[in-house]
Amino acid sequence: MILPIVAVGSPILRKKCVEISPDHPELEMLLDNMRETMHEAHGVGLAAPQINKAIRLFLIDTTPFLDDEETTEEVIVKQAFINAKILEETGEEWDFNEGCLSIPDVREDISRKPSITIEYMDENFEKHTDTYDGLTARVIQHEYDHIEGILFTDKISALRKRMIKGKLLDISKGKVNVAYKMRFAR
Repeated sequence: MILPIVAVGSPILRKKCVEISPDHPELEMLLDNMRETMHEAHGVGLAAPQINKAIRLFLIDTTPFLDDEETTEEVIVKQAFINAKILEETGEEWDFNEGCLSIPDVREDISRKPSITIEYMDENFEKHTDTYDGLTARVIQHEYDHIEGILFTDKISALRKRMIKGKLLDISKGKVNVAYKMRFAR
């Protein structure tokens, strides 16, 4: 089932999310619904707060990066991250133009470290500690920020924030045209 994506301005996007246990109600269905929602909206990641759930869960699917001729299948990751904790971010920060399904039509250059080590549970609640690099690391960092109550627009300069303030307010009020279901703050 395709779920509405919560728009910027909704309080849930600012909550630090809580961990879940293996007996979380209907977890398998939630993950299936999140995957379907993410693909329908043409996203590469989706975090639980974006579908109005304040839990430490996000998923990524970097398959769309295959359209870039420099991307190989080895770097494609389709993974659920439950109760994730980034242990380390390393390397020299690099800028990349990011967007967010909760903030449609807004893209900004965001600076992030190129390599991360993250501890998480998969959808079978098996524990993993993995290192990711490049665009995959960036997608994970972006989605991880969501479960920490952080939006990518928090990482831009004060001047840029002032410049897009009106657009963010419009999005929160539903004054945006998107091809996927959304839930607006006001």
